Amino acid sequence: MPTITTTDGVEIFYKDWGTGRPIVFSHGWPLSADDWDAQLMFFLANGYRVIAHDRRGHGRSEQVGDGHDMDHYADDLAALTAHLDLHDAVHVGHSAGGGEVARYVSRHGEGRVAKVVLISAVTPYVMAAEGRPDGLPKRVFDDFQAQLAGHRSDFFRAVASGPFYGFNRPDAEPSEAVIQNWWRQAMTGAAKAEHDEIAAFCEDFTEDLKKISVPVLVLHGEDDQVVNPATTAPRAAELVANGTLKTYPGYPHGMPTTHADVINADLLAFIQG
Repeated sequence: MPTITTTDGVEIFYKDWGTGRPIVFSHGWPLSADDWDAQLMFFLANGYRVIAHDRRGHGRSEQVGDGHDMDHYADDLAALTAHLDLHDAVHVGHSAGGGEVARYVSRHGEGRVAKVVLISAVTPYVMAAEGRPDGLPKRVFDDFQAQLAGHRSDFFRAVASGPFYGFNRPDAEPSEAVIQNWWRQAMTGAAKAEHDEIAAFCEDFTEDLKKISVPVLVLHGEDDQVVNPATTAPRAAELVANGTLKTYPGYPHGMPTTHADVINADLLAFIQG
């Protein structure tokens, strides 16, 4: 398997397919690069080079016990882009991956970056704290960690079959294959890494967004039950220097999977624009 070794000695698995302009995908919690299959195959067919990695502790990357915070995630992404010598890259982050991309650009600069896409992202913040009272209470995320530590398999099954894809809505048509694929990815990762990443995606990315000057496309489903679209997407688009916001009525958090045809077309238009 293709891997790189980070500066602190962690092996990170990645996929690197095709030629042409590079598009780098950062996955959400608690998944892996496999969650981008619909996007990887679409853009590969459209002549792009597609890259996606498993975050440390997730998927096929090394299951280390520490470093599960946004600074390490950003540094791991920087190590990957340097190893592959990427230039003029488009970085796409979904959910927690949006925080990873924002921190990467903020921490490592825009020298290799042409555009950014934030999909259903946790930016600028999801948890309430001083100066941001409209986020979710910390006890919500503490409960997530407790459920993960106590009965991870059941907890992940409930997330995938319920709010992540909107399969709990009365008119929804749940896909057992999609649910099982989410659960498979989640169970492949390390419980410790997934537990700690909950705190990581609760970080405040306001200052990170302010440092991004390249064009940014912010996409969010209006029926996202995981990341509140009202308190995240519009603010993220405003905080960056050159942001565009697009929302989708009725779309869930996992819309890159449930509505891949629409999302892929909008991504392509932004990248080509």
